[in-house]
Amino acid sequence: MTRAQVRGFIEALAAQNPTPDTELAYIDPFTLLVAVVLSAQATDVSVNRATGTLFKVAPTPSAMIQLGLDGVASYIRMIGLWQTKARNVIQLCRDLEEKHGGQVPHDRAALEALPGVGRKTANVVLNVAFGEATMAVDTHIFRLGNRTGIAPGKTPREVEDGLLKRIPADLLRHAHHWLILHGRYICKARRPECWRCAAAAWCRYPDKTLARQDADGEPAQDPPLQKRSLQAT
Repeated sequence: MTRAQVRGFIEALAAQNPTPDTELAYIDPFTLLVAVVLSAQATDVSVNRATGTLFKVAPTPSAMIQLGLDGVASYIRMIGLWQTKARNVIQLCRDLEEKHGGQVPHDRAALEALPGVGRKTANVVLNVAFGEATMAVDTHIFRLGNRTGIAPGKTPREVEDGLLKRIPADLLRHAHHWLILHGRYICKARRPECWRCAAAAWCRYPDKTLARQDADGEPAQDPPLQKRSLQAT
């Protein structure tokens, strides 16, 4: 895409969702950090189901430490990789208490030094908790960067750097969420729903799905007129 096309694409997404936010449930920077750590290779729905109770009993690093490894594990068993994540959460909380006075640091290097926190997690925390214009490249954003032509790259970091350079500064703060949500619900991996994409006019993807399809990839048939009118009412 040209830079003008990038602006048009992002502005089209913004018009549909002017104030986007993460779908992870959180209370403050600490609970956001824990939720993002737990969300690796897991759905936001499963994380929210677990943290809805966990954060009630352990809303701070000290409370999480007191809950202990087995206690944390008992709340997150429905989440993928829960054993490793429980260990990371406990050690993360210890590091927050010992090195940062129990507060989540507003610093990339300090965040990435915490157990279970990589660049993507740090970017989410910096963006959501601290309002920085960062770009957390997950599988959805990596796919969109390449598929649409916004910022092609062979690695997540290449796509991140390209997006930061090419998305206009006035749109960058929320672009991370616009792209994630678009990839999650519209520009899906197996069958992008281009027929309902508000930004399709700017997208450079050559194989757009311009009509709704059924599960077998065939053009979907609209229901009979009478049935459609009943559904509309």
